[in-house]
Amino acid sequence: MSETTSHPRSPGFGIVFFLLGIVVVGGFGVGWLPEVKSAHGHGIDGVIRYLLGTTGALFFLGCIVLGYFVMKYGRGEAQSGAIVSNRTQAIWAIVPVLIMCAISEVGVLVMGLPVFAEVYGEAPDDAYEVEVVGKQFEWLVRYPGPDGVFGEVDHAKVHETRNPLGLVKSDPAAQDDIVVRGKVHIPVDRMTVVRLRALDVIHSFTVPLFRVKQDTLPGYTAYTQFTPEEVGVFELACAELCGLGHYRMQGSVIVESEESLKNWLSEQEPWL
Repeated sequence: MSETTSHPRSPGFGIVFFLLGIVVVGGFGVGWLPEVKSAHGHGIDGVIRYLLGTTGALFFLGCIVLGYFVMKYGRGEAQSGAIVSNRTQAIWAIVPVLIMCAISEVGVLVMGLPVFAEVYGEAPDDAYEVEVVGKQFEWLVRYPGPDGVFGEVDHAKVHETRNPLGLVKSDPAAQDDIVVRGKVHIPVDRMTVVRLRALDVIHSFTVPLFRVKQDTLPGYTAYTQFTPEEVGVFELACAELCGLGHYRMQGSVIVESEESLKNWLSEQEPWL
């Protein structure tokens, strides 16, 4: 009976891991992030680059080590068993965990907390405030009018065409509220606070170039804030699957000068 012999594996296979590390780390090192047009967006991009850099370095190191072991021990030759102490095993098990905790928790907190404060911290007194309400499948935008006060709303009074937000007609503050569909006009170089509500299901107010993404839930008022750095028209999307028409739930954020914004508001008629 003939004895079957197995051919030794080529240690050159280890080169695959070297190349894999180079391709992956090099690919993420290329500037693939979209432009940023808000003040806090630079900080968010910094956190993303930090995570990609640190985890990419660990991934590349792992590929180098794995490739080395394949090239050294991949010939199929018998190897003498190494005796490793329990202490060494414990170190090799615990140290990587501590390193990952330092990267993912400590590092992210140090870099991310200042950005978090910009997005969810106390807004300045002169911040511009606007309300954006999500419904299947559009964004409704409300401006407080000349009195600077948002009027009362009642969900029971919502009507698709006559009163899409359910403004309470008996409330004087609601008499001058301006309601438009799909267009958020805000000033440049001034913090904007966005009040977010939803009339039906969960939606997600998302402006990619501002690095803004905030979920909004029915029955709850959420807030997000940002400072646009450039005049222009930017995409507003819903990043939460909200139904069959989710793909068409789009709008525009129009960033303009203070004077241009005042002129536009003066040309709008109150909804009621």
